[in-house]
Amino acid sequence: MTGRMTRGKRIVPNHVGFIVDGNRRWARERGLPTLEGHKRGFEVLKEIVDECGKQGIGYVTAYVFSTENWSRSKKEVDYLMRLFETMFDKYIREVHEKGVRVCFLGNRTMNVSAKLVKLIEEAEEITRDNKKGTLSFCFNYGGTLEIAEAMAKIVRAGVAPEDITPELIEENLYHPEIPPVDFMIRTSGEQRISNFMLWRMAYAEMLFLDKKWPDMEREDVAKIINNFSNRQRRFGGN
Repeated sequence: MTGRMTRGKRIVPNHVGFIVDGNRRWARERGLPTLEGHKRGFEVLKEIVDECGKQGIGYVTAYVFSTENWSRSKKEVDYLMRLFETMFDKYIREVHEKGVRVCFLGNRTMNVSAKLVKLIEEAEEITRDNKKGTLSFCFNYGGTLEIAEAMAKIVRAGVAPEDITPELIEENLYHPEIPPVDFMIRTSGEQRISNFMLWRMAYAEMLFLDKKWPDMEREDVAKIINNFSNRQRRFGGN
């Protein structure tokens, strides 16, 4: 299982996954356009990711756009794509300067523009040798799709059914070097995982926060770690 780093009496999760939910509702509650919620959410994401690094969390994954999100209005989707262009360009360069590696999990052929694919590939290339933590984006991502695509790769390779093992499936996931999720955090009060990293979530602890993503603060990261530290993980044992 995933290793964890201990700082004093705290147990710091090695891999934290964030389902960044509530941007639209946050904006509506304030009488703001929906798009303002996404803009604020992006700014908060930068703060939370930075704080996670300072607190010693080695892997951070943010679920920023699911395969189902394409069904939203064209205006909202177009805005999000422009926001992602900024995120995957300017912000990634900021992350690179801090020595953080960037990975993208998701399908890059369905609906995604050539410009975004190029930015994704460039981001992974320029940060691939960085050693000060890993930031992953689940973009155009679905957990069931990830497993289906892993199985398709195995079938294309001609592997016999009796030779397919959990280990082989894991080796064919998006970026298989990324470890299992230790702690999954979802904001906005919703209590479901919404197709997020289904394989890596097998033994994850989960925390559902009532606050919406744009209301998250740096101080919440320490609270998340303290919550994790107080849990007893058994992985199916006693």
